[in-house]
Amino acid sequence: MNKIKVINEPSELVPMLRAVDTPVKRDVLKEVTIEWKTLKEVEDKYGAEGKDALKFFEKMKLVETRWQPSGGNRPEKAYHTYYNSFHINAQWPVYEISDVLSVAMMPEEDFQEIEDKILEQVGKEGKFAGDVAESMGLTSTMLKSVVKRSVKMDYRGHRLERLKE
Repeated sequence: MNKIKVINEPSELVPMLRAVDTPVKRDVLKEVTIEWKTLKEVEDKYGAEGKDALKFFEKMKLVETRWQPSGGNRPEKAYHTYYNSFHINAQWPVYEISDVLSVAMMPEEDFQEIEDKILEQVGKEGKFAGDVAESMGLTSTMLKSVVKRSVKMDYRGHRLERLKE
């Protein structure tokens, strides 16, 4: 069955661009496109960076999972890409796409600084996204892009909440 990801909102580009921003992520994505791979198989081949790539893909809903038998007593979680192709509707105002691209291409240290400030505001209870954007001086598009890039937080309706490990 062909599954197509339709990208209608500019911030949805961030996961796509970040999914291939390192050689390891690109290679892991290629492998899980071809066949189902377990976390152990990916971690054995690519180390912690491969494991982090799968966690990122799962948060971005780029992979699907299933439990499959393993050599031991317990089944293992396996990963495979969810989509076969992407359709991008690319007609957005320059100010929006510039926010998206700046977040997607932002150096990791700069991103971590912004992410930490947002997580501090969100706290354990979560916080309305509009309040976070206003207090940090970010556009809603930039905030959405930061959240799409982060594996530590996500939207729940109009609220930002921390993701549980």
